Order: sequence, then structure tokens, then C-alpha cells
Amino acid sequence: MVSKIKRLLIANRGEIACRIIKTARKMGITAIMIYSDADKNTLAVKTADEAVYIGESQASESYLNIEKIMTICKQHKVDAVHPGYGFLSENAHFAKCLAKENIIFIGPPVSAIDAMGDKITSKKLADNATVSTVPGYLGIIDNVDDARKIALDIGYPVMVKASAGGGGKGMRIAYNDNELEQAFISSANEARNSFGDDRLFIEKFIENPRHIEIQILGDHYGHIIHLNERECSIQRRNQKVIEEAPSSFLTDKTRDKMTSQALALAQKVGYFSAGTVEFIVDKDQNFYFLEMNTRLQVEHPVTELIHHIDLVEWMIKIANGEKLTVKQSDVVVDGWAIESRIYAEDPFRGFLPSTGRLKNYLPPHEGRARDGSIIRNDTGVEDGGDISMYYDPMIAKLCSWGKDRYHAIVAQARALDKFIIDGIGHNIPFLSSVMAHDKFISGDISTAFIAQEYGERFSGSYLSENDHLMLIYTTVAAHYISDKRYHIHQDDSRKSFFVKSDQQHYHINIDHKQDYFIVTSDDTNEASFSLD
Repeated sequence: MVSKIKRLLIANRGEIACRIIKTARKMGITAIMIYSDADKNTLAVKTADEAVYIGESQASESYLNIEKIMTICKQHKVDAVHPGYGFLSENAHFAKCLAKENIIFIGPPVSAIDAMGDKITSKKLADNATVSTVPGYLGIIDNVDDARKIALDIGYPVMVKASAGGGGKGMRIAYNDNELEQAFISSANEARNSFGDDRLFIEKFIENPRHIEIQILGDHYGHIIHLNERECSIQRRNQKVIEEAPSSFLTDKTRDKMTSQALALAQKVGYFSAGTVEFIVDKDQNFYFLEMNTRLQVEHPVTELIHHIDLVEWMIKIANGEKLTVKQSDVVVDGWAIESRIYAEDPFRGFLPSTGRLKNYLPPHEGRARDGSIIRNDTGVEDGGDISMYYDPMIAKLCSWGKDRYHAIVAQARALDKFIIDGIGHNIPFLSSVMAHDKFISGDISTAFIAQEYGERFSGSYLSENDHLMLIYTTVAAHYISDKRYHIHQDDSRKSFFVKSDQQHYHINIDHKQDYFIVTSDDTNEASFSLD
């Protein structure tokens, strides 16, 4: 099929804009960026084929200004628009405006955006499609008294939610009547300020659930497949922090049920393009529909890594009218992938946002390592760039792939250790701590993991006994090599050192071989080091 899409406008910024540019370039499509005052010197602007100034730094004057975007589309003869995620990605009015000008919206039909964009409507549709939903009241709640009656009928704890909500906004948990009143007021205020819509509903709160989502992909011809699941249970205040694919928790039976229901819902709304059906899953593998995101997800790279499928490429092909050639039988999970969201925030100060200049930005090397693992770093910043106060503080999405979950965790931990960021606060120490946490490693996690294990701020983590000993070994080895380089010690076939660390004393021996040496301690643990 001859492509109708030759000039693509990216109605977004940062790392997702850079991500879309890469695929557009691979497909021979001209990628056009819009940028605000705050983004004029960003990586996305530098790497795009064309960049067009749109307005002031505030999103309302730039990335959310439909009128300005439409003007740019017409002036620059744009064939299609990819909205990325956030901003206008789930705005049905924007998609309608593009359609009026015969500009392709790279996303699902407007009817699906409308239906799934409202949480009350989407839950009713899910219920009609025989998708398991959380017990609750799906009508609009007018006041606190009505909310209290409904909560008592459902049974505490309950979750108060904004109908037009998203990204964790407009959500509060209540365990009793007093908490419910405050939750109702706070959710309504936040929803009004964030979405201009203060409608609320109430549902049963599932304690310590897993957050698991199903990736779907469909074309205009009714062919819809799933690309299995992602686990997004490591969250802080309902915001995802670490994601992985597949989930270590689901049984094959539960997975089959969840994917079947996700596809049923997609068929019900006539879905095409990429989309995600999100569920919460309790400890007994009972699962309940949460919402459907009618866009590309932030965490899509982990799905791409285990399925070797470029979701952005398929979104563009489907928008161009091409048939989806990937069959469900072709979808096979290969290995394991983990994504850590690296944010400009200070975990040691209650995760306060951090803005300013990246004085040193040195991410780990991307690609395949000698042990077969793969590192991918989706980013929208570079050395010397700025983290603005106006937008989401994400710096990068660091992804690792391994042949199994253990090797993916090891690769992720190693890559986090190699990531260098100076000039601003960042959450890499916190992410590294999670990777080393016994419960995370064992897969014993839920959406309450961070709150239960870390609380409201990160205070650092203690090294394991083995890691502590390896740090001592490495320090002694570096000291020994330095001495040898400057010929401080001549008779050095064997050396002994006494080290004090963390109020403990260690007796360390170095046994010098021909081209390497062995470091040991009194408890017979040992490590070998090259002289290179």
C-alpha cells in the first residue's frame, strides 16, 4: 500500500517525541516537531526533520492549544498527527478537528476515545461486554451524604474517583465516614482543577492489589490481538514508577481470562490502533477492570522488548489503512523486560520535584551486553539540557531485557549504577534500592509496595553483607594496584590489610598470581581481579 502519511506532526515533547521521531525516520516519514519557549533547545527539536515554534511555555499556550496546532498542520501541509501520550492524546475534540481537515489522527476512533475517556461510561460498557468490574456505584454522586450512604452499602474501604480522571488525580481512599467526607471534597477539588470536571463516583477499594494491564493492537478491519500483559504494581501515589513484562504473578488461566476480556471490550467499542486495558488483581487472582487508555502507554517499551514489535510503527501503518499482519499465534513472549522511570525529583526530600540544568548527563550504553542482556534508554534530554518546571519531570525511561526476570533485574540494576546525572536531584538511588529489595526480587509486590516499604521519603538503603564485602574488596584491590603501579611495594607476592568499615574489622589478604590476584577475607569469601 502506498503511504498517505509522508509528513507527520508530533503533538508532544520530550522522550516520547524523540521515540516517535526514530520510528518515523525508519519509515521514511518527515517528522515535524512543535515546541514551546521552554523546549526550544531540547533534543527532540534538534533531532526532528522540522521544528515549529508554537508558543509560551505553559501547556495551555502550546501543547494543549488545539487552534494553534491546527494552524501549524495546515501551514506545513501535515498528513497525520501522532499525539504521543498525555496532552491531547485522548482528546476526542482534537481528533474531530483533524478529521474535518482530512488530517489523520494516529490513534483510535473518536467513539472509542469518548466512550473510554469517561470512567463511568467505560465501566458501564465494560460491564455490558461481560468484563469483570469492581463493585461500586456508577452514577454521579451529588453530595457527601449520598456518598456516605453508598459507601456503607458497598462496604469500607472505598475509593472515591473522578469520572474524568487520569494519572492518579482525583482519587482518594476512605476507610470510614470521616475519611470519606475529606476524600469527597479533595477529589472534587482536584478533579475540577485538573480536568474542569468534578463529577465523582465510588467503588470498592481492593487492598494491596496488583496493577496489571493488557496491551492490545487492532486495525480498521476488525483484526484485534493482544500482546500479553505488563505489571505496573510499583507505584507511588498512584503514579507508576517501575513496570515489567510479563507479570511474575499471573497464572496461565488468569492471563487467558484477562486477555479475552480485554479483546471483548476492544471489539465492543470498535477499537483500532494501540490501546491498553488496565485491571487490578487481588491476591487470589480475582481481577477487575480499571480503565482503558486509548493511546500509547509510557511503559510500551517493555512490551516491544519481549515481542520484538514496534508499536509506534504499527500505529502509523494502521492509521494509514494497512492491515495488521501479526496474528495472535505469532505473539510469543521472549524473555523479560523491566522499565524504570527516571525522574527529576529528590527522593531524600520526600520526592520533591527538581528543576535546573543537567550539568552531566551520561546514560549507560544502549544495546546488547556480553551476557546477552539488552539496555534501552528512551530519553528526551542531553548533557547541558534543562529540566523545566512546566512539564512532567521525567528524564528517561531506562529499560532492560534479560532471558528471564532475574537477568532482567540484574541488567537493570547494573545500568542504574552506570547512569550518571549531575546538577539536579533524581530518583536513581531509590530505583536501585527497589531493584535490590528482597520483596521485589521475589515478586512479592503490590501497589502498596512503596508506601509500605519506604513511606513518604527515601532514607537510603544498607548494603547486603555480600555487597558490603565486595565494596571492601574493590577498595583494597584499587589501593593495591595503585601501590604496585608506583612500586611502593616490591615484595608483593602476598599482602595483608586490615580494614575498618561500619564499626567492623576485616582481615583482607591479597594473593598475587601471574596476571591477576585473588582477594580473600578471614571467612574465606574471595574475589579475583585482573591487573589490567
